[in-house]
Amino acid sequence: SVQEFMTFTSQLIVERSELGSRASVKEQEYLCHVYVRNDGLAGVVIGDNEYPQRVCFTLLDKVLDEFSRQVSKIDWPSGSPATISYAALDGYLIKYQVRPARR
Repeated sequence: SVQEFMTFTSQLIVERSELGSRASVKEQEYLCHVYVRNDGLAGVVIGDNEYPQRVCFTLLDKVLDEFSRQVSKIDWPSGSPATISYAALDGYLIKYQVRPARR
């Protein structure tokens, strides 16, 4: 499924990335943008080739900063969507998604 692909690919890219690094990796028809902070917190944005890289890293900066303020660092390694509530993510995804041009 798409969810399984996204989860597996994100985990693999994060595992292969060094602390404090940002990278964009092509995987199939997608471009995966990863940011691994020095404190070990990481995020991945998966998009197409047309979505601006700068915007992806801006989104990752904002989400990871806010997440780190709201969720205790002790919960990061073992946390999952079932155990950690981070409602702001939905708002960011809506704000940053591409909307079709109006005619």
